[in-house]
Amino acid sequence: MELAIEESDPETTEEVSHQVKGIETRIDRFSLDTMLDGEDDGNNAIISINAGAGGTEAQDWAEMLFRMYTRWVERKGFKSDIIDLQPGDEAGIKNVTFTSNGKYAFGYLRSEIGVHRLVRISPFNANGKRHTSFASVFVYPEVDNQIVIDIEEKDLRIDVYRASGAGGQHVNKTSSAVRITHLPTGIVVQCQQEKSQHRNKDMAMKVLNARLYQHEKHKLDEKWQEMHESKDEIAWGSQIRSYVLHPYQMVKDHRINLDIGNVNDVLDGGIDPFIEGVLLSRKRE
Repeated sequence: MELAIEESDPETTEEVSHQVKGIETRIDRFSLDTMLDGEDDGNNAIISINAGAGGTEAQDWAEMLFRMYTRWVERKGFKSDIIDLQPGDEAGIKNVTFTSNGKYAFGYLRSEIGVHRLVRISPFNANGKRHTSFASVFVYPEVDNQIVIDIEEKDLRIDVYRASGAGGQHVNKTSSAVRITHLPTGIVVQCQQEKSQHRNKDMAMKVLNARLYQHEKHKLDEKWQEMHESKDEIAWGSQIRSYVLHPYQMVKDHRINLDIGNVNDVLDGGIDPFIEGVLLSRKRE
């Protein structure tokens, strides 16, 4: 007796394979989403990047990080808005504050809090010497409008000044930039990106609202307490991640001991392996 062996249809096999991959992707996404179970993880994020000591080198590195995160935002299909940007003296930026608007934006990006270290041949040194630069990243959750933070006018000092641009260009002729100091806490926020002083004040108040919300949670929530205590460790030399462009190319996350050789992709926003690795590590702990 001969047994008839039915050959599988290549198109059917390919379709099944595609469906399996789709299911695996949804399972991976579900597993990742279950890690984002913090009270504020589903919120939009407010990101601040500050150049470390070192002048132009560090300011150029801060701008590279800013580009990396904005490209990550684009890859995620999120949206971003610049709240405040202070240009560098010659190149790069001294600091920038911007938003990432999307589902779980804060949950993802809070793993990026810390010092980021760059090692490369300096493009600003005629002798072509290797240089190490640092920049710090901090992330806040954007506060839901339904959460009320009691801010009294008497507790605010509001200063207006003329916005500045790189190289003296695009300098406003009117005092439209706004700096707000919350006197009881000493928290200072500023915004100069909009031409309207009223709009800049609204944006600055939005950031102040978020930072005061976090300040209150710091006093009440043990998790936030631990988060703030970790800020004391954010000092030059205590980096969470190193980006090495010379003498070899590699990005290493020191918290989870993860190395990626494709530095260009990482600097182009490909930081998900690090983010997901840190989330998995925290979940195990």
